[in-house]
Amino acid sequence: MAFSKFKDKSKKNKAKVFVPGHEGPVRVKLPNEKEVIGIIIQRVGGSRMIVSCMDGKTRNCRVPGRKRRGLWLREGDAIIVEPWEFDNDKGDVLFKYTDNQVMKLKQMGKLTTEEGEF
Repeated sequence: MAFSKFKDKSKKNKAKVFVPGHEGPVRVKLPNEKEVIGIIIQRVGGSRMIVSCMDGKTRNCRVPGRKRRGLWLREGDAIIVEPWEFDNDKGDVLFKYTDNQVMKLKQMGKLTTEEGEF
């Protein structure tokens, strides 16, 4: 006789119930000392894009190979960029913020944008 962790099999695969209007706390990843928050202006092609960063620079950024399939990026997305050490006009994309995280960043004052951008 096989021992089961769950007496009722339906409890194991029970779907989580979504309650509209009730959201948990939003955690936001903040950039480290070398990283900068940026907004994608234009996709250039070949996993490269033009990004307007919060430090006032416009960088040509790329998605590294280890993140190429995991990050689906489009214009207007907020991301974390790590500028290259030897060329400050280029950088790597490290992280993409969700819509809830973008709203939290705006509340914290870390992300400043025009009204029509998001």
